[in-house]
Amino acid sequence: MSISTAVLVAQPTPRAARHPFTCAALSVFGAMGMLATTPLISQAQSPTPLASTALAPAPRQSAWQLRFTSGALVPTGNQRNVLKDAQMSGVQLSWLVLPSVAVTGQLGWARSRDLGASNRPKLDVFTSDMGLEARPGTWFLGQAVSLSPFAGIGAGMRSYNYRQLDVNATNNLAGYGAVGGELGVGRVGLRLEARDYASGFKPLVGAGKSETRNDVVITAALRIRWHRTAPQ
Repeated sequence: MSISTAVLVAQPTPRAARHPFTCAALSVFGAMGMLATTPLISQAQSPTPLASTALAPAPRQSAWQLRFTSGALVPTGNQRNVLKDAQMSGVQLSWLVLPSVAVTGQLGWARSRDLGASNRPKLDVFTSDMGLEARPGTWFLGQAVSLSPFAGIGAGMRSYNYRQLDVNATNNLAGYGAVGGELGVGRVGLRLEARDYASGFKPLVGAGKSETRNDVVITAALRIRWHRTAPQ
């Protein structure tokens, strides 16, 4: 098991805001397809100059990974008129079911404000989801710096709750697509992940129809490995 902390920085993606769920799904499936079809090349006894840059099989690692995160949630499109950019904290737990496939669950808490209400009251945004990650292999395995790409997709719940107002919380379904990678230097791993969320959104106060909204989260998680990974 490994423990990590993270810092997130994100920028909105205007194109994704037009058709959030479609763009997220297409981009993630495309990335997963590219990763899955990349040949897994083992290091030979007498490697050629290109062998060090090929995608090698994923190194053996712990079946469970625990990551504590903190960073930012950035609304895009119409959601920017309702939610303020927010610092986000959370925890991720991954289970490596196969050498190249992991199940990842996440709980997140963002501290935002309702921009559509007077005095902009504080608003807690809670996210809970679960999804699959494809982790096909590692670039530059055995070198000073390695890179392990991944792509994922999942679904869960998004809840909005006023921190100080006596108003019932609203709960909505949410889906996401994710791409990223982990840079490895010795026993230290820097995990970079970009998630594009598409979620339902109900009026926080009063009546109204539910809409589909979009936001983007990018994470950078520091992971410490207890045992240095050796080339396979």
